[in-house]
Amino acid sequence: MQETWFFKINQKQSSLETLIKDILEKERKELGIFLSYYFKREGAVTENVALKGEINFISELKGYFTLGFDLVHFNACLNIHDTNRDEIKVDFELLEDMKELKLTGPYFPERGMDEI
Repeated sequence: MQETWFFKINQKQSSLETLIKDILEKERKELGIFLSYYFKREGAVTENVALKGEINFISELKGYFTLGFDLVHFNACLNIHDTNRDEIKVDFELLEDMKELKLTGPYFPERGMDEI
């Protein structure tokens, strides 16, 4: 499983790093949804997503960064409400003449069917 998410870029910034930081701050709720896909099998959601550390550029329009977030497990029936801080590395790419930001999460192989 590998999730991909796209954000439209509407504004111009003086630097690419500032542009990416502004998008991540503005789209915190959407980032929480994006990261929650990685933890849905655990029954958890992500909240309070924020950039952790620096933005690292591999090329002019590609790179990666680390997002920190709260991983929340909640199940009223089992009386579970647990929150832990976690982080995940996300790759990015600026597309279509800087009009779209593509985020790609890590690849987690899915378990196939077991043989009987």
